[in-house]
Amino acid sequence: MRLIPRDQEFFNMFAELASRLTATAQLLHELFSDPAQAGQKVAAIKKLEHEADQITHGVIDRINRTFVTPIDREDIHLLASRLDNVIDLIDGTARRVQMFRIEERREPAVELCSILIRMGEAIEGSVRNVKDPKIVVQRSVEVKQLEEQGDAIYHEAMGGLFEGTPDALEVIKWKELYDKIEGALDECEDVANTLDSIALKNG
Repeated sequence: MRLIPRDQEFFNMFAELASRLTATAQLLHELFSDPAQAGQKVAAIKKLEHEADQITHGVIDRINRTFVTPIDREDIHLLASRLDNVIDLIDGTARRVQMFRIEERREPAVELCSILIRMGEAIEGSVRNVKDPKIVVQRSVEVKQLEEQGDAIYHEAMGGLFEGTPDALEVIKWKELYDKIEGALDECEDVANTLDSIALKNG
């Protein structure tokens, strides 16, 4: 029996962050599916991003106040920061859709966001079972496979931007949007790697 109970609330906070990652990915998918809804979707994503920031600050504050943490302090900080980074990237992408006055639906963006949702769901499953290394490793494999699928769609989409005689401004806008989504996919893989490391160390 432990003399000092380890604070388990960190795991609940990670789950809260992961659920907001999946929710913002879903909203971004809806935004690219129907850019006419931009204002409403951007506002909804911003609200969730703000909540995620508050949870992340709460995690950091709790690290400083907790005598014995359930896992390494560095790992707690890294996981919270990386989850928050994905949500920040999703928020940044949504704001650019609005700023660039995007009105056209482009399938690669919708497909990339669909992959982002599935990565979010896999991460959420991993976070909720972080004490079970077998499930975490399984979910991490899923995330890595999805990231590879995303890479293939991203490269094809980037090549497609330069077909024929494209409008230079449209190329600039969409290149930045595809880059941002791909950045979120890469960051999801970093989250999965962090979860792998935590599960293997503490399993």
